[in-house]
Amino acid sequence: MIIVQVNGQSQSCASETLLPDFLINLGFNLRLIAVEHNGEIVHRHCWEQTYVKTGDRLEVVTIVGGG
Repeated sequence: MIIVQVNGQSQSCASETLLPDFLINLGFNLRLIAVEHNGEIVHRHCWEQTYVKTGDRLEVVTIVGGG
């Protein structure tokens, strides 16, 4: 197991976990979020090639519609 910071809180997951799988396990709707990984925005098309590693810092922002 590894520890990853998500929005300032420690979360654990198995090593070699892909970013989208990790986010789904945390309950995020992938269609409604933007992700910053260690200070860099991760473009959606790169998510499937991005693995979370111990010590990583993720900021996840939920997109909210409105008028």
